[in-house]
Amino acid sequence: MSRAVLSLGSNLGDRLGYLRSAVDAVRPALVAVSGVYETKAWGVEDQPDFLNALCIVDDPARDHWAWLRAGQAAEQAAGRVRELRWGPRTLDVDIVTVQGVLSDDPELLLPHPGTPDRASVLIPWLEIDPDAEVPGHGRAADLLARLPEADRAGVVLRPDLTLA
Repeated sequence: MSRAVLSLGSNLGDRLGYLRSAVDAVRPALVAVSGVYETKAWGVEDQPDFLNALCIVDDPARDHWAWLRAGQAAEQAAGRVRELRWGPRTLDVDIVTVQGVLSDDPELLLPHPGTPDRASVLIPWLEIDPDAEVPGHGRAADLLARLPEADRAGVVLRPDLTLA
């Protein structure tokens, strides 16, 4: 079994369309998809707001490297250009966790190193998996509770936008 958690983000162009394209790319393996959230940019703050979502996928034929390649293929199909770290992007697909896998390979760090500090990942994840755990860090709910209120308040559900 290869169950993975994927974080999706877009802040350029047809943001919702790019998120939908990422979900469509993994749809045969899709277990659950969160609502769509709007968030301020993180890292490089002088850029448009993001739409973010999270999905859980499961495919016994895919390992963690296959999930990475699937995410990269979705980014390429969306015209992703990597010019500036944490800069604007049409689509960002992060592999948050893959069941049973810890990795310190620079190409694929698992769990994703930013996860414990990002309300934009934890909130949508908890929406679809209230018992979520970040390997090596603890329960996602506990991690979220430790973040500043401003971080949590900055992740705004957009009920008018859906990916399902």
